[in-house]
Amino acid sequence: MNLIDYSVAEITVSYSHRIAARDRFKIHSSQDAYTACQQFWPGFDHVEYFYILLLNRANQLLGVHQVSKGGFTGTVIDVRVVFQVALKACATSIIAVHNHPSGNLTPSDADGVITKKISEAGKLLDIQLLDHLIITSESFYSMADNGLI
Repeated sequence: MNLIDYSVAEITVSYSHRIAARDRFKIHSSQDAYTACQQFWPGFDHVEYFYILLLNRANQLLGVHQVSKGGFTGTVIDVRVVFQVALKACATSIIAVHNHPSGNLTPSDADGVITKKISEAGKLLDIQLLDHLIITSESFYSMADNGLI
């Protein structure tokens, strides 16, 4: 008789924060989200980054997460990773943010597709996509402000 040893991995899910609730930055507008991004964004000119801002029900910023880092003309976003992090952080809403190294703030077709995918997935999980910003070092474009969300 051949016995097989089945090992099962134990999964640990955690989220920790070091900022008291009363001291968390509150997002009231797309301008506030852009201001928050300017504090941590790693670079605007050479590589495209995609981040999510994680918010609680009071629109307080729980934290940020780099979902992907790409090349000069794009980056790959896995929607499952977006919501893995959002669920882990107990976020009730998110704001997606990415930069265009070209400096062009016009959303691409791919930007529209990923925004729709994130929004639809969020509806299933009751985690609302509040906005998707395209940012540069000098300005930003808000899909919500422009009626695209």
